[in-house]
Amino acid sequence: MKYTAGSLEEMQKIASDFIHTLLPKENKATIVGLSGDLGAGKTSFSQGVARALGIDENVVSPTFVIMKRYDVRSMMHEERKGIQDSLRFDSRTSSFDQLIHIDAYRLERSEELTHLGWKEVISNPQNLILIEWPEKVQDIMPAHTRITFTHVSPEVREVEIVGL
Repeated sequence: MKYTAGSLEEMQKIASDFIHTLLPKENKATIVGLSGDLGAGKTSFSQGVARALGIDENVVSPTFVIMKRYDVRSMMHEERKGIQDSLRFDSRTSSFDQLIHIDAYRLERSEELTHLGWKEVISNPQNLILIEWPEKVQDIMPAHTRITFTHVSPEVREVEIVGL
């Protein structure tokens, strides 16, 4: 599926809608690869996913730390009523305990990611992993949903989701 985003709000709406269609894996982590040029919207999309999961922390690209973990808070039904309609919650998204945001841009070898506990992270079915630049570690990437971000113009991005 292809979408077009002309603003940060539109990108985060696409991310929120996406996370509510994503089915968690039963025996392993749910992994989403985010590909595209610098500034194409990968981190903005990740911020939208985090917000839709109820994560209040400021989500930035983990370029220098490589991997950042965020606890997914389960919100009570009453608390969810105050959330914008575009940021719906459901039982699928609440099944994730952690959002793990990885930026593989600075990695020279896949082994660098394995030293950060990659095998353990991908084996936990309660993890949702967003990995920017998955092509840098393609030899250790299990099956995953692929999202490609493309510059259409200075303000507009195209988002293509493959493999839900």
